[in-house]
Amino acid sequence: MASTLAGRVSTGIPGLDEILSGGLIAERSYMIRGRAGSGKTIASLHFLQAGVDAGSYMIRGRAGSGKTIASLHFLQAGVDAGETALFINLEEDVRDLTANAAALGFDTDAIEFLDLSPGADVFTDDQSYDVFAPAEVEGESLTERIVEGVTAVDPDRVVVDPLTQLRYLLSDDYQFRKHVVGFMRFLTDRDATVVFTVQNTATLPTDDLEFITDGTIRLGAAEYGKTVSVPKFRGSGTQNGEHAYRVTDAGIEVYPALRPGTHTGEFEFEQISSGVDEIDALLDGGIERGTISIVSGPTGVGKTTLSTQFMKEAASRGERSVIYLFEETKQTFLARSRAVGIPVDRMIEKGTLQVNEVEALDRSPQEFARMVREEVEERGADIVLVDGIAGYRLTLRGADGMLLQQLHALGRYLKNTGVTGIFVDETRAITGPFQATVENISYLADNIVFLRHLEVDGEMRKAIGVLKKRTSDFERTIREFQITEDGVTVGEPMSGLRGILSGTPEIVDRDVE
Repeated sequence: MASTLAGRVSTGIPGLDEILSGGLIAERSYMIRGRAGSGKTIASLHFLQAGVDAGSYMIRGRAGSGKTIASLHFLQAGVDAGETALFINLEEDVRDLTANAAALGFDTDAIEFLDLSPGADVFTDDQSYDVFAPAEVEGESLTERIVEGVTAVDPDRVVVDPLTQLRYLLSDDYQFRKHVVGFMRFLTDRDATVVFTVQNTATLPTDDLEFITDGTIRLGAAEYGKTVSVPKFRGSGTQNGEHAYRVTDAGIEVYPALRPGTHTGEFEFEQISSGVDEIDALLDGGIERGTISIVSGPTGVGKTTLSTQFMKEAASRGERSVIYLFEETKQTFLARSRAVGIPVDRMIEKGTLQVNEVEALDRSPQEFARMVREEVEERGADIVLVDGIAGYRLTLRGADGMLLQQLHALGRYLKNTGVTGIFVDETRAITGPFQATVENISYLADNIVFLRHLEVDGEMRKAIGVLKKRTSDFERTIREFQITEDGVTVGEPMSGLRGILSGTPEIVDRDVE
């Protein structure tokens, strides 16, 4: 029977187990609800596979990140190794079901299947296909077949897919609800943990089924992709909110929404140098570890190069940085960095730099957050650069209200874990009225460094300044900024110009003044 040593059984989907604070509670019944094609059957197969597998999961993370607790949760799947798993299919032909499951890598030989799907003879012979009534189906009632099948297998884990199929075989909604309650009690009284699927429909009373289950896992969709939520779970807290998932060639992957408060780390609050004395002078020594900096400015002004300068200096200290490119290709970034003297190839070779090109329209914000977590918790990233926010915005697929929420969670997570975050924000105007950020995210930043294009006597020049620094004072001058084949150079304060923030400054005639 299903072990209750830790009171949990794994769903076989690590991200879903995380949302459920370790997994399902043993010997209870749970509903997976969603529309056709949402992956309900695949999720159910993961649940059964976890019972028959050795159930070993690798838990990674920094000291104090909860690895031991997480290991105990996932170890439950190992305790339950060798469990018997029963799949009761009421709709899909078992041959198609097992073929599709095997194609996704599930061990169908280790799972028992009780095939109660209608055969061709139901149509050709015009036979009645009643469920719990005494009508005959191939010589015996469906009730008898279920009882015999369950008794023979004595399963620890049971999947019924889809339970709503029974409604078509019963006279009314009352009979359906009554028999479903009895069916679930029959299974759980035999110490089985049960997962059943229901399909969203306008004609079946699926809402009522939530009241008779111990938990509901809802598969849905949002503008940015597939979503999973847990609106009900008896006996234990779960992670509220909307999470994301993806159906892959290996089954389902779930990406929990980022909860910054659950992630903490010990780190020394120290300044991080850019390696350029004049930039450090503007920042009163540099940016602090575990802070969020926004580097803003119009296109082509050098935002990415300036940000990478901090990573170049970090590499000399043996620290690891990761860049997420939303708005240019990795090849372009590497070529441009080489051209200005940043040794990106050597940094990558030594493992002090990781460059990830991200196609925003292929990712949800939760999936991107998982990518960042893996770099931080599994590979020890010290600096994370998001380049840029406009590209990251595309992961939301137009869900504008979520941008600040998602960036806030990501920034808070990085700060809590002692990772230095740099977000690149592109302002729209080349010159003209000054704009600190486009997305109104300045409140998220501990530091704001801005770059500007200037027109001085018919010549295009660039300027750098600091608008905000929470942790210390900063230099309130504006300096000339240049990118050459030798790297970033910053000049003396541009005290001979006024109106710099307008983009069209005027030369100050000191003699006249």
